[in-house]
Amino acid sequence: MKKLLRVFLVLTMIFGITACSSKPADKKETKVEKTEKKKLTVFCAASMTETMEQIKKVYEEKHKDIELVYTFDSSGTLKKQIEQGAEADIFISAAQKQMNALDKSKTPEANVVIDESSRFNLLENKVVLAVAKGNSLGLKDFTDLTKAEISKIALGNSDVPVGQYSEELLKNLKIWDEIQKKVTFGSNVKEVTTWIKERVANCGIIYATDAYSAGLEVVATAKEGMIKTPVLYPAAIMKNSKNAKEAKEFLEFLKGDECKAIFEKVGFTMAK
Repeated sequence: MKKLLRVFLVLTMIFGITACSSKPADKKETKVEKTEKKKLTVFCAASMTETMEQIKKVYEEKHKDIELVYTFDSSGTLKKQIEQGAEADIFISAAQKQMNALDKSKTPEANVVIDESSRFNLLENKVVLAVAKGNSLGLKDFTDLTKAEISKIALGNSDVPVGQYSEELLKNLKIWDEIQKKVTFGSNVKEVTTWIKERVANCGIIYATDAYSAGLEVVATAKEGMIKTPVLYPAAIMKNSKNAKEAKEFLEFLKGDECKAIFEKVGFTMAK
């Protein structure tokens, strides 16, 4: 009996060792190689939000190796962020002033700069007086802002392009000082647009494109002479961009017919 037990134990040990040392059948590993997408960082004026998001879908579908990463805000805020070290491949401003601050040929003391040779005017916009649909205050012109029934007017801050255009326009109409007690200032055009839409303000001065995207009613459009400075959107590649080649290709795409249709649908015109 003891002999049988010993044999059984020995056999058990042998089978255990064999099982542990046995190797599973070789499996051919299929490696799926993933192409890492290159991130292209684009700092854009807030008024371009809707159009640039549409363009992102179109562009990334055509360029599987590129991921567009946007930052939208007022051009003044974007300029400051870039100056403070925020990495960007492309800057698209809603005014020349903010772009000039990063252009060595315009501002010699600038530290973080654009590639001057890449700079061009991409779009043109219009400045409008807008109200929420169904507004019954009878606004028909910018000068109507002085009416007693208008208690709150939304404008952009002085460091925001739309605010600078608004100030210039209202000063030229000689009503800037008169309406100051009614004014509430927003940090960018989207904030001003929201206040108008939600009726926080009776009305406001924004871009035609933002009025269209938000479904607002335009009661007046700035005519030639009201604003001496054209509402142009300059674009440029940053000098320190690590993706200059891809940035150049994207800016060329923005000039094309596909993007032109997207821009013009909301009220932009391609700059000449």
